[in-house]
Amino acid sequence: MHIRPRRNRKTQAIRSLVEETKVTTDDLIFPLFLLEGTNQKIEVESMPGIYRLSVDLMLKEIEACMNLGITAFDVFPVVPEHYKDKLGTKGYDSKFFYLTALREIKKQFPEAAIMTDVAMDPYSSDGHDGLVVDGKILNDETLEILGKMALAQAETGIDILGPSDMMDGRVGYIREVLDENGFEEVSIMSYSAKYASAFYGPFRDALDSAPKAGDKKTYQMNPANQREALIEADLDVDEGADFLMVKPALAYLDVIKLFKDSYSQPIAAYNVSGEYAMLKAAAEKGWLEYDKVMAETLLSIKRAGADIILTYHAKEFAQLA
Repeated sequence: MHIRPRRNRKTQAIRSLVEETKVTTDDLIFPLFLLEGTNQKIEVESMPGIYRLSVDLMLKEIEACMNLGITAFDVFPVVPEHYKDKLGTKGYDSKFFYLTALREIKKQFPEAAIMTDVAMDPYSSDGHDGLVVDGKILNDETLEILGKMALAQAETGIDILGPSDMMDGRVGYIREVLDENGFEEVSIMSYSAKYASAFYGPFRDALDSAPKAGDKKTYQMNPANQREALIEADLDVDEGADFLMVKPALAYLDVIKLFKDSYSQPIAAYNVSGEYAMLKAAAEKGWLEYDKVMAETLLSIKRAGADIILTYHAKEFAQLA
Protein backbone atom coordinates (compact mmCIF):
# COMPACT_ATOMS: atom_id res chain seq x y z
CA MET A 1 0.00 0.00 0.00
CA HIS A 2 1.43 3.39 -1.02
CA ILE A 3 -1.24 5.37 0.86
CA ARG A 4 -1.32 4.70 4.59
CA PRO A 5 -3.30 7.36 6.51
CA ARG A 6 -2.08 5.87 9.78
CA ARG A 7 1.39 7.31 9.12
CA ASN A 8 -0.08 10.71 10.01
CA ARG A 9 -1.39 9.32 13.31
CA LYS A 10 1.65 7.42 14.54
CA THR A 11 2.84 9.88 17.23
CA GLN A 12 1.30 12.72 19.24
CA ALA A 13 3.70 15.19 17.64
CA ILE A 14 2.58 14.23 14.14
CA ARG A 15 -1.07 14.12 15.13
CA SER A 16 -0.70 17.68 16.41
CA LEU A 17 0.91 18.80 13.15
CA VAL A 18 -2.06 17.61 11.06
CA GLU A 19 -4.83 18.52 13.50
CA GLU A 20 -7.54 20.33 11.55
CA THR A 21 -9.58 21.91 14.33
CA LYS A 22 -8.47 23.49 17.60
CA VAL A 23 -10.56 25.06 20.35
CA THR A 24 -8.90 27.76 22.43
CA THR A 25 -10.12 30.20 25.04
CA ASP A 26 -10.15 32.84 22.28
CA ASP A 27 -13.20 31.04 20.84
CA LEU A 28 -15.26 31.11 24.03
CA ILE A 29 -17.81 33.38 25.69
CA PHE A 30 -18.64 32.53 29.32
CA PRO A 31 -22.28 33.21 30.33
CA LEU A 32 -22.70 34.63 33.84
CA PHE A 33 -25.79 35.11 36.03
CA LEU A 34 -26.02 38.38 37.97
CA LEU A 35 -27.78 38.73 41.33
CA GLU A 36 -28.80 41.90 43.10
CA GLY A 37 -26.95 42.80 46.30
CA THR A 38 -23.47 42.02 47.59
CA ASN A 39 -21.64 38.87 48.68
CA GLN A 40 -24.32 36.69 47.07
CA LYS A 41 -23.41 33.31 45.58
CA ILE A 42 -26.09 30.71 44.84
CA GLU A 43 -25.41 27.57 42.83
CA VAL A 44 -27.86 26.72 40.05
CA GLU A 45 -29.13 23.33 41.21
CA SER A 46 -29.61 21.96 37.70
CA MET A 47 -26.20 23.29 36.55
CA PRO A 48 -23.55 22.03 39.01
CA GLY A 49 -20.58 24.38 39.17
CA ILE A 50 -22.50 27.38 37.80
CA TYR A 51 -23.45 30.14 40.23
CA ARG A 52 -25.65 33.21 40.40
CA LEU A 53 -23.34 35.99 41.62
CA SER A 54 -23.71 39.52 42.94
CA VAL A 55 -21.57 42.07 41.13
CA ASP A 56 -18.76 42.10 43.72
CA LEU A 57 -18.26 38.36 43.38
CA MET A 58 -18.80 38.49 39.61
CA LEU A 59 -15.91 40.92 39.33
CA LYS A 60 -13.70 38.39 41.11
CA GLU A 61 -14.96 35.62 38.83
CA ILE A 62 -14.23 37.67 35.72
CA GLU A 63 -10.73 38.42 37.00
CA ALA A 64 -10.09 34.72 37.60
CA CYS A 65 -11.36 33.86 34.13
CA MET A 66 -9.28 36.61 32.51
CA ASN A 67 -6.20 35.11 34.16
CA LEU A 68 -7.11 31.81 32.48
CA GLY A 69 -7.36 33.46 29.07
CA ILE A 70 -11.13 33.95 28.84
CA THR A 71 -11.81 37.51 27.69
CA ALA A 72 -15.50 37.49 26.69
CA PHE A 73 -18.54 37.24 28.97
CA ASP A 74 -22.31 37.27 28.48
CA VAL A 75 -24.08 38.68 31.56
CA PHE A 76 -27.69 37.72 32.30
CA PRO A 77 -29.75 39.33 35.08
CA VAL A 78 -31.61 37.31 37.72
CA VAL A 79 -34.56 39.64 38.28
CA PRO A 80 -36.63 39.20 41.47
CA GLU A 81 -40.33 38.78 40.82
CA HIS A 82 -41.35 42.02 42.51
CA TYR A 83 -39.48 44.03 39.86
CA LYS A 84 -41.33 42.47 36.93
CA ASP A 85 -44.23 44.06 35.09
CA LYS A 86 -46.12 43.76 31.79
CA LEU A 87 -43.79 46.16 29.97
CA GLY A 88 -40.48 44.98 31.41
CA THR A 89 -39.68 48.54 32.45
CA LYS A 90 -36.72 47.59 34.66
CA GLY A 91 -34.95 46.49 31.49
CA TYR A 92 -34.27 50.13 30.62
CA ASP A 93 -34.14 51.73 34.06
CA SER A 94 -30.60 53.16 34.24
CA LYS A 95 -30.59 52.80 38.05
CA PHE A 96 -31.53 49.11 37.97
CA PHE A 97 -28.90 46.75 39.39
CA TYR A 98 -28.21 45.03 36.06
CA LEU A 99 -27.29 48.25 34.27
CA THR A 100 -25.28 49.66 37.17
CA ALA A 101 -23.38 46.37 37.40
CA LEU A 102 -22.54 46.47 33.69
CA ARG A 103 -21.03 49.92 34.16
CA GLU A 104 -18.89 48.65 37.02
CA ILE A 105 -17.76 45.58 35.08
CA LYS A 106 -16.66 47.69 32.11
CA LYS A 107 -14.96 50.15 34.45
CA GLN A 108 -12.96 47.38 36.13
CA PHE A 109 -12.29 45.37 32.96
CA PRO A 110 -12.31 47.70 29.95
CA GLU A 111 -10.30 45.15 27.96
CA ALA A 112 -12.96 42.42 28.36
CA ALA A 113 -15.66 41.91 25.74
CA ILE A 114 -18.98 42.18 27.58
CA MET A 115 -22.15 40.92 25.91
CA THR A 116 -25.69 41.48 27.16
CA ASP A 117 -29.11 39.94 26.60
CA VAL A 118 -31.85 41.96 24.91
CA ALA A 119 -35.22 40.37 25.60
CA MET A 120 -38.23 41.03 27.77
CA ASP A 121 -38.50 37.67 29.51
CA PRO A 122 -36.20 38.39 32.51
CA TYR A 123 -38.23 41.54 33.31
CA SER A 124 -41.71 40.53 32.17
CA SER A 125 -44.39 39.43 34.60
CA ASP A 126 -45.63 37.18 31.77
CA GLY A 127 -42.22 35.53 31.30
CA HIS A 128 -42.28 35.97 27.53
CA ASP A 129 -39.76 37.57 25.21
CA GLY A 130 -42.41 39.90 23.85
CA LEU A 131 -45.30 42.04 25.02
CA VAL A 132 -48.34 39.89 25.83
CA VAL A 133 -51.82 41.29 25.21
CA ASP A 134 -54.87 39.03 25.49
CA GLY A 135 -52.65 35.97 25.28
CA LYS A 136 -50.90 37.08 22.08
CA ILE A 137 -47.26 38.14 21.77
CA LEU A 138 -47.23 41.44 19.88
CA ASN A 139 -44.29 41.89 17.56
CA ASP A 140 -44.00 45.53 16.56
CA GLU A 141 -44.99 46.90 19.95
CA THR A 142 -42.24 44.74 21.47
CA LEU A 143 -39.62 46.34 19.21
CA GLU A 144 -40.08 49.70 20.93
CA ILE A 145 -39.34 48.11 24.31
CA LEU A 146 -36.34 46.21 22.96
CA GLY A 147 -34.98 49.43 21.48
CA LYS A 148 -35.13 51.12 24.88
CA MET A 149 -33.39 48.15 26.50
CA ALA A 150 -30.67 48.05 23.85
CA LEU A 151 -29.97 51.76 24.20
CA ALA A 152 -29.82 51.55 28.00
CA GLN A 153 -27.36 48.66 27.79
CA ALA A 154 -25.23 50.41 25.17
CA GLU A 155 -24.98 53.44 27.46
CA THR A 156 -23.22 51.29 30.08
CA GLY A 157 -20.26 50.82 27.73
CA ILE A 158 -20.80 47.16 26.84
CA ASP A 159 -19.44 45.78 23.59
CA ILE A 160 -22.01 43.37 22.13
CA LEU A 161 -25.81 43.27 22.31
CA GLY A 162 -27.50 39.88 22.04
CA PRO A 163 -31.13 40.19 20.89
CA SER A 164 -32.52 36.79 21.93
CA ASP A 165 -36.23 37.49 21.52
CA MET A 166 -36.81 36.32 17.90
CA MET A 167 -39.20 39.17 17.12
CA ASP A 168 -39.34 40.01 13.41
CA GLY A 169 -37.30 43.10 12.54
CA ARG A 170 -35.62 43.53 15.89
CA VAL A 171 -32.04 43.66 14.59
CA GLY A 172 -32.81 46.48 12.17
CA TYR A 173 -34.82 48.38 14.78
CA ILE A 174 -32.06 48.09 17.38
CA ARG A 175 -29.36 49.00 14.85
CA GLU A 176 -31.25 52.15 13.94
CA VAL A 177 -31.74 53.14 17.58
CA LEU A 178 -28.06 52.60 18.32
CA ASP A 179 -26.86 54.53 15.30
CA GLU A 180 -29.21 57.45 15.89
CA ASN A 181 -27.82 57.79 19.42
CA GLY A 182 -24.14 57.61 18.57
CA PHE A 183 -23.52 53.93 19.34
CA GLU A 184 -22.41 52.85 15.87
CA GLU A 185 -19.56 50.81 17.36
CA VAL A 186 -21.75 48.61 19.56
CA SER A 187 -22.03 45.20 17.91
CA ILE A 188 -25.11 43.02 17.52
CA MET A 189 -24.87 39.25 17.90
CA SER A 190 -28.26 38.15 16.71
CA TYR A 191 -29.84 34.95 17.93
CA SER A 192 -30.65 34.27 14.27
CA ALA A 193 -31.74 30.64 14.63
CA LYS A 194 -33.07 30.24 18.15
CA TYR A 195 -35.10 27.08 18.32
CA ALA A 196 -38.06 26.30 20.59
CA SER A 197 -35.90 23.71 22.30
CA ALA A 198 -36.41 21.44 25.28
CA PHE A 199 -32.74 22.02 26.23
CA TYR A 200 -33.35 25.39 27.96
CA GLY A 201 -34.80 24.12 31.23
CA PRO A 202 -31.81 24.71 33.56
CA PHE A 203 -31.31 28.24 32.18
CA ARG A 204 -34.91 29.12 32.98
CA ASP A 205 -34.35 27.70 36.46
CA ALA A 206 -31.31 29.96 36.83
CA LEU A 207 -33.23 33.11 35.88
CA ASP A 208 -36.73 32.06 36.97
CA SER A 209 -37.92 33.31 33.59
CA ALA A 210 -40.21 30.58 32.28
CA PRO A 211 -43.48 31.72 30.65
CA LYS A 212 -46.36 32.04 33.08
CA ALA A 213 -48.71 30.75 30.38
CA GLY A 214 -48.30 29.13 26.99
CA ASP A 215 -44.96 28.53 25.29
CA LYS A 216 -42.56 30.29 22.94
CA LYS A 217 -43.39 28.43 19.75
CA THR A 218 -44.94 31.42 17.97
CA TYR A 219 -41.57 33.19 17.93
CA GLN A 220 -38.81 30.65 18.51
CA MET A 221 -38.15 28.30 15.59
CA ASN A 222 -39.52 24.83 14.98
CA PRO A 223 -36.71 22.30 15.68
CA ALA A 224 -37.73 20.44 12.51
CA ASN A 225 -36.80 23.33 10.21
CA GLN A 226 -33.49 24.13 8.56
CA ARG A 227 -34.33 26.24 5.50
CA GLU A 228 -36.32 28.63 7.71
CA ALA A 229 -33.07 29.40 9.53
CA LEU A 230 -31.68 30.85 6.29
CA ILE A 231 -34.65 33.21 6.04
CA GLU A 232 -33.98 34.45 9.57
CA ALA A 233 -30.24 34.83 8.98
CA ASP A 234 -30.75 36.61 5.63
CA LEU A 235 -32.95 39.16 7.37
CA ASP A 236 -30.45 39.65 10.20
CA VAL A 237 -27.59 40.21 7.75
CA ASP A 238 -29.67 42.75 5.80
CA GLU A 239 -30.61 44.51 9.06
CA GLY A 240 -27.01 44.90 10.22
CA ALA A 241 -26.14 41.95 12.45
CA ASP A 242 -22.39 41.60 13.09
CA PHE A 243 -22.55 37.97 14.24
CA LEU A 244 -25.11 35.22 13.59
CA MET A 245 -25.93 32.73 16.35
CA VAL A 246 -27.42 29.24 16.37
CA LYS A 247 -29.02 28.09 19.63
CA PRO A 248 -28.83 25.34 20.89
CA ALA A 249 -25.60 23.88 19.50
CA LEU A 250 -25.33 20.09 19.78
CA ALA A 251 -28.70 19.17 18.32
CA TYR A 252 -28.22 21.78 15.57
CA LEU A 253 -24.70 21.14 14.27
CA ASP A 254 -26.17 20.89 10.77
CA VAL A 255 -27.53 24.44 11.09
CA ILE A 256 -24.17 25.73 12.30
CA LYS A 257 -22.56 24.15 9.21
CA LEU A 258 -25.26 25.63 6.98
CA PHE A 259 -24.63 29.11 8.37
CA LYS A 260 -20.85 28.74 8.05
CA ASP A 261 -21.19 27.77 4.40
CA SER A 262 -23.72 30.52 3.63
CA TYR A 263 -22.48 33.70 5.35
CA SER A 264 -19.33 35.77 5.75
CA GLN A 265 -20.30 37.00 9.22
CA PRO A 266 -18.74 35.17 12.20
CA ILE A 267 -20.94 32.29 13.35
CA ALA A 268 -21.66 31.79 17.05
CA ALA A 269 -23.22 28.76 18.70
CA TYR A 270 -24.76 28.62 22.17
CA ASN A 271 -23.88 25.40 23.99
CA VAL A 272 -26.95 25.69 26.20
CA SER A 273 -27.74 24.81 29.79
CA GLY A 274 -29.40 21.47 29.06
CA GLU A 275 -26.39 20.34 27.06
CA TYR A 276 -24.14 21.32 29.96
CA ALA A 277 -26.40 19.64 32.54
CA MET A 278 -26.46 16.34 30.62
CA LEU A 279 -22.69 16.00 30.76
CA LYS A 280 -22.60 16.94 34.43
CA ALA A 281 -25.30 14.41 35.31
CA ALA A 282 -23.63 11.59 33.38
CA ALA A 283 -20.26 12.42 34.93
CA GLU A 284 -21.74 12.38 38.43
CA LYS A 285 -23.02 8.87 37.69
CA GLY A 286 -19.55 7.84 36.58
CA TRP A 287 -20.79 7.07 33.08
CA LEU A 288 -18.50 9.53 31.26
CA GLU A 289 -15.03 11.03 31.68
CA TYR A 290 -16.20 14.61 32.02
CA ASP A 291 -13.08 16.51 30.95
CA LYS A 292 -12.62 14.44 27.79
CA VAL A 293 -16.27 14.51 26.77
CA MET A 294 -16.52 18.24 27.49
CA ALA A 295 -13.50 18.97 25.29
CA GLU A 296 -14.85 16.71 22.54
CA THR A 297 -18.21 18.45 22.72
CA LEU A 298 -16.67 21.88 22.20
CA LEU A 299 -14.50 20.48 19.41
CA SER A 300 -17.59 19.17 17.60
CA ILE A 301 -19.22 22.62 17.72
CA LYS A 302 -16.06 24.29 16.40
CA ARG A 303 -15.63 21.63 13.70
CA ALA A 304 -19.20 22.19 12.53
CA GLY A 305 -18.26 25.79 11.77
CA ALA A 306 -18.74 27.91 14.89
CA ASP A 307 -16.22 30.72 15.20
CA ILE A 308 -17.53 31.57 18.68
CA ILE A 309 -18.97 29.26 21.34
CA LEU A 310 -21.01 30.48 24.27
CA THR A 311 -20.58 27.76 26.85
CA TYR A 312 -20.87 27.12 30.59
CA HIS A 313 -17.85 24.83 30.20
CA ALA A 314 -15.60 27.80 29.41
CA LYS A 315 -13.82 28.12 32.75
CA GLU A 316 -13.34 24.37 33.17
CA PHE A 317 -12.01 24.13 29.63
CA ALA A 318 -9.57 26.97 30.30
CA GLN A 319 -8.36 25.22 33.45
CA LEU A 320 -7.47 22.15 31.36
CA ALA A 321 -5.25 24.13 29.02
